Amino acid sequence: MKELFDLPLDRENTCSVKFDARKAVFGREDVIPVWVADMDFAAPEAVTRALAERAAHPVYGYTLFPESLYQSIIDWFRERHGWEIQRDWILMAPGVVPSLHAACMAYAAPGEGVIVQPPVYPPFFSSVRLSGREVIENPLIHDHETGQYRMDLEHLEVCAARPDARLLMLCSPHNPVGRIWSEQELTAVLAIARRHELTVISDEIHCDLTFTDKPRHRMLAALAGPDDALVTAVAPSKSFNMPGLGLSALVIPERDRRNAMKAVFDSMHLQQCNPFSVAGFEAGYRYGAPWLDDLMAYLQQNRDFVLQTVNARLPGIQTQAPEGTYLMWLDCRSLGMNDVALKRFFVEDVGVGMNPGISFGEQGSGFMRLNIGCPKAVLIDVLQRIEAALSGNRPATDQP
Repeated sequence: MKELFDLPLDRENTCSVKFDARKAVFGREDVIPVWVADMDFAAPEAVTRALAERAAHPVYGYTLFPESLYQSIIDWFRERHGWEIQRDWILMAPGVVPSLHAACMAYAAPGEGVIVQPPVYPPFFSSVRLSGREVIENPLIHDHETGQYRMDLEHLEVCAARPDARLLMLCSPHNPVGRIWSEQELTAVLAIARRHELTVISDEIHCDLTFTDKPRHRMLAALAGPDDALVTAVAPSKSFNMPGLGLSALVIPERDRRNAMKAVFDSMHLQQCNPFSVAGFEAGYRYGAPWLDDLMAYLQQNRDFVLQTVNARLPGIQTQAPEGTYLMWLDCRSLGMNDVALKRFFVEDVGVGMNPGISFGEQGSGFMRLNIGCPKAVLIDVLQRIEAALSGNRPATDQP
């Protein structure tokens, strides 16, 4: 499979956000795009085949969610994560980001508080603010010696104790810092939520993207009790590289809480289902496991290559090996640039498009997020360009 992941794919002119939005995002079209979180690999053959078979039927009408779709979710999480899900707990949703917004509307009134743990995926902030709720920040603690992050559980308790706090948005595994939260941390989160009657929505879209040499990911729901106020958001979109299909699932054991979320979706008349999202979703969970195992082996090699190269050859930049996701968090603070200058350096001097850390909250200032879900040759080019720019030699801007 290594040869398959090494194979370059031309994604330009496919309406790809990652490639075709470069001019709008970075001001130039020739940057190497290693930013938005999708991968430059072909999806599993089983997914492509399922989409082609569905496309062969020339009517693309209103579509139901078949029972086989629900069963594929149940089977996947039982076999892959040791988590037993009941059919009635599952609510299909139009994506994890819309689900974050819907959770704010379902579980917090306008003006009430939603806890987020920055630096974190930008929609965690925007879903709160755009729904008229208040962001309560519980920043992660960054160990400056080891570069690792951990939760500030004492401060989380303070945040949860606020009379206006209603909801905690947990990112697990965490985007962008790559942490897999320990069982002890997750158990503590559940206990805090219990004490303060806080609903938790756990975004676990990256749960399958974990490395064999790192701790095992634990689904928060697998540690929860029957009375815990918990919503788990999952999808095969990151696992099998098909986020454009736009379908996810929410697992909500408690009926009233499930109905509250459903009522939000119903109020917007969202058509959550299309024939292709159903076909791709089920094929990924049913047949994608061998491909995913090969993918993670390849990503681990990419991760280790970037880790070694950055820390050995790029003065002023450091990084740590993520425990999960295909995203690496580059600490560029020793370069002594503000966030505007840092983005300009990577775009104009290096010719590389990454996500600025400041977009993940003020705690991300001085960082950049690098997507390693691409052929190794792309990462070699990216790191060589950075090394040349740091040494004062502007790299060529011709993209391979």
